[in-house]
Order: sequence, then structure tokens, then C-alpha cells
Amino acid sequence: MLNGNFRIALYLDQGASDSQTEALVNVYSGKLGGPVAELAKLVGEVVSVERVPIVFDVNEGRGTLTIGDVSHAELEPYRGADGSTTTLSNTIFSTVPGAPVFVGKATRYRSRHAELGHNLDLSGHNALQSTFVFDG
Repeated sequence: MLNGNFRIALYLDQGASDSQTEALVNVYSGKLGGPVAELAKLVGEVVSVERVPIVFDVNEGRGTLTIGDVSHAELEPYRGADGSTTTLSNTIFSTVPGAPVFVGKATRYRSRHAELGHNLDLSGHNALQSTFVFDG
């Protein structure tokens, strides 16, 4: 993975203004530096930048993410014997050092993007969820 040369599509919410779109493209292309610039170094080609409806809803570890007609994911958390959401701490799977990672099952994952060669429809796989914060 660290060899990079990824081909990606960037999706922004359809409610983003032109100036917000420009700012987000600059962030994700690495032009503004910071940690995202390190990730951007792994990208070899951006096949598209599109504004689509994006719906993201998470409540107590259960969540859905829908990105236009391209992608849809559902997560159901694993629960401990006491009913609490199963979490990992001090793990490399966290997107933010020190933040907990919620362990669960991806009840459904669908991704379809012809230019990227994606045509996936999976169910019943493991899933990890964590927090992130981008301050500007």
C-alpha cells in the first residue's frame, strides 16, 4: 500500500459551494500541507471530482454512509456481554492516536465506479469505525 500510485475518485457533498469545493480539492490534493498531504502522496491519478448527495448517520456505533449512487455502507457494532459497544484502545487501527476504535460487522458494503473498476456488493464482513476531526 505504501508504494502508492492509487487511482481515486473524490466525492464532495452536493451542498458544497464553489469556494468550498476548491478548498477541499486543495486539501485532499495535498496543496495545503499537513497530514492529508502525506496521504495525497500515495495518489497517482484522480479520475474524477464529483458533487453528489452524501448521507452519513452514526448512532451508538450503528451507522450508514451513502455517497450518491456510487457507494453505500452499513455498520452494526459488536456488543459486549453488558450490551456496550465493543471498542479497541491503543491500536494501530485508530485514525486518531488515542481515539477508540469501534469493532463491528459491515452488514452491507456496495461500491460501483466503472472508471476505478469497482463493482462490489459485500455483506457480513468485519468493520472498524473511529473518530476524526479536521479543523480549518
